[in-house]
Amino acid sequence: MEFERINPLTGQVASTAAAVQPSDIPAIAARAAASFPAWAAMGPNARRAVLMKAAAALEARADAFVEAMMGEIGATKGWALFNLGLAASMVREAAALTTQITGEVIPSDKPGCLAMALKEPVGVILGIAPWNAPIILGVRAIAVPLACGNSVILKGSESCPRTHELIVEAFTEAGFPDGIVNFVSNAPADAADVVGALIDAPEIKRINFTGSTAVGKIIARRAADHLKPCLLELGGKAPLIVLEDADLDEAVKAAAFGAFMNQGQICMSTERIIVVDAVADAFAAKFAAKAQSMATGDPREGTTPLGAVVDRKTVDHVNGLIADALAKGAALLSGGPADSVLMPATVVDGVTDVMAIYRDESFGPVVAMIRATDEADAIRIANDSAYGLSAAVFTRDTARGLGVARQIRSGICHVNGPTVHDEAQMPFGGVGASGYGRFGGRQGIDSFTETRWITIETQPGHYPI
Repeated sequence: MEFERINPLTGQVASTAAAVQPSDIPAIAARAAASFPAWAAMGPNARRAVLMKAAAALEARADAFVEAMMGEIGATKGWALFNLGLAASMVREAAALTTQITGEVIPSDKPGCLAMALKEPVGVILGIAPWNAPIILGVRAIAVPLACGNSVILKGSESCPRTHELIVEAFTEAGFPDGIVNFVSNAPADAADVVGALIDAPEIKRINFTGSTAVGKIIARRAADHLKPCLLELGGKAPLIVLEDADLDEAVKAAAFGAFMNQGQICMSTERIIVVDAVADAFAAKFAAKAQSMATGDPREGTTPLGAVVDRKTVDHVNGLIADALAKGAALLSGGPADSVLMPATVVDGVTDVMAIYRDESFGPVVAMIRATDEADAIRIANDSAYGLSAAVFTRDTARGLGVARQIRSGICHVNGPTVHDEAQMPFGGVGASGYGRFGGRQGIDSFTETRWITIETQPGHYPI
């Protein structure tokens, strides 16, 4: 069985993919489990060599990735190539980690006892990746787990099955043993049942999921029935604070990039610009001009910074947020409602906590500007959210910026930088409704290995009975 992914801009078929059924999952999970011991037993440099080949194989598919992302999700060429570049970096970082999966010797109070903490592979890891940054997040779901000696199953997004399938093709070409890297694609109507079957499969020991908070909660509940650990990277409502001593031109550039890169469809996207009253009017004028200069167009033509959003549902959702805010007293500084997936860069000023856009994740090319009385009020507003993934603060006083950053409840915060920032070696993840656990660098080793305590007795034992 197969299903079709429709191009959101043209309405034509962008790709076809296998529609895996829940009944197929036991065999896939068994295959992954059967292949695991041999891969886990391979030395770190052997695993590193295969991962390095996988990075090169990904890069060799640049044209195919661009074509797939344009067709399946309306991405621009620039966004597709950025995805590919960071994804290849993530694979090379994972390769570098293979010799860093170390343990420690822990002093024991028992004479003659050598006590060790060892990091060992877990088994089969399920990675569930979304559509918005498909190469980055598809690779992130499997690269470090593989480096740690696990086998993996990548559950691709129904919105970009071909893009995710290309990742697995590259890893397969690199020379991973049969059954180590597995791919599951499914029709949208079967998603819940397929994911449920994967989580239930006894061979699968851990799950990592990137996607919406609503779905993340469902996955966590299902996994909890089996006591299976999860790493969840979920939604966001990233605040960017602009203090009165900020370099407004730098703040405008970072806010525009954070709000409108990939049409605002990034978990770290700037959703709330919180500006203190002293500079709010000046910032608003500069930011509105910047947003108005950012055109939207057909991504296949490659002449505009913004391309298409992923589907009509996004259009309706964003339009609803804009309409609600305007009806409750907000002002439109740029853009506005759209009638197609080619949505303009939209700025809504005067947002207050009675408006849906104040709290609800937009995941589209609209940003709320909220005015604060002072620094303390700005921090209060930044923390007035269930989410806590990324954040930013702009000030010329870096010590002040660090002080503000320490008071914001988020997994990530940048001083004088955009909320959208990712590097392969950095600990990536959020708090609250943005999830728990960390991808990236050595934090990823902790997420995808089991820590075991092992002792060796070197002297005769003395026991009380």
